[in-house]
Amino acid sequence: MRRLFILVVSLLILVSFAAVSNEATLIDFSQLIADWPLDNPNNNEATIFDYSEQAGTGFSEEERLMMRSSLAIENWEVVLAPSSRYVQLQADTRTRQAFVREGATRYAGEGVMGVRVNFPMGRFNSWALIQPPFEIPAYEDRTVIQADGTIVTPADEEGLGRKFDGYGVVKNIGTLRSLSMNVHGLNFPHGISVILQDENFREQEIFLGYLDFDGWRTLEWRNPNYITEVRQRDLRPAPLYPNLAPMRKLVGIRIYRDAEVTGGDFISYLKDINVTYDLAVLELERDIDDEAVWGILQQREAARRRAEMQRVGNVQILRFLEQQRMYDEDN
Repeated sequence: MRRLFILVVSLLILVSFAAVSNEATLIDFSQLIADWPLDNPNNNEATIFDYSEQAGTGFSEEERLMMRSSLAIENWEVVLAPSSRYVQLQADTRTRQAFVREGATRYAGEGVMGVRVNFPMGRFNSWALIQPPFEIPAYEDRTVIQADGTIVTPADEEGLGRKFDGYGVVKNIGTLRSLSMNVHGLNFPHGISVILQDENFREQEIFLGYLDFDGWRTLEWRNPNYITEVRQRDLRPAPLYPNLAPMRKLVGIRIYRDAEVTGGDFISYLKDINVTYDLAVLELERDIDDEAVWGILQQREAARRRAEMQRVGNVQILRFLEQQRMYDEDN
């Protein structure tokens, strides 16, 4: 009986440690300012994505060096709802990098994402989706850009995490406790939400509130189903290995316009998105290094990485070809 009591107490202590909420920045737009190449910055060096591996053999080496994109603010896309996607409205809808003035009470001198949406004037509901220029890869290795412009994976990459961790991806998330966004409002009565995706490709849209205020404000969503008392939780032992660690990644940010609200231009500025959550897996020192023996997680992550590269790369190649066909005013 005493041994059973000790076992139950140990289990409760273990779960209580897992229930301690962790905080992380899902994405910080001040870290996505264009800084590469130095002579004409149009990409963000930390989030450069090279999709030339997905190109066929008919491209020159010079063209392959152009097959790069990043999460730089002005590369993000704003897509109107199908019923609102008139040509001129979509052309006027875009993102811009902006900087908070020096001496401001919050984020002085920091970069933020500016968003302009040109909604139709008709009396019907509409929305606009702010999304990254490509699906953010959750399993992409960290890379560095060498002096000659080539992109390589450093030999000491192991253990340093993935390239987009903190740039739209947070790993080892169990139950999501809260999500918040720091946003600058200009008294528009529009709603705003964040769309997340987990490791099983399931999407969750979280509505944060309305932007009918002036200046910076932190909009927060708290999980109404989050159980803070350990005794009330459903305690079930789960296999520890070889399950992939749960994660969340950013799919997009949606702006909602109600039919009763006047259409036309909408302007706002976004600083960052933060999450608090329970750890899915505790980092304990185990007696046996399971991954060193079996290598299952490495194989699965490699397969997911190849699938991500192919899925994202194919879309970027099509965009690259379309860009080459477009009329160039400068030439």
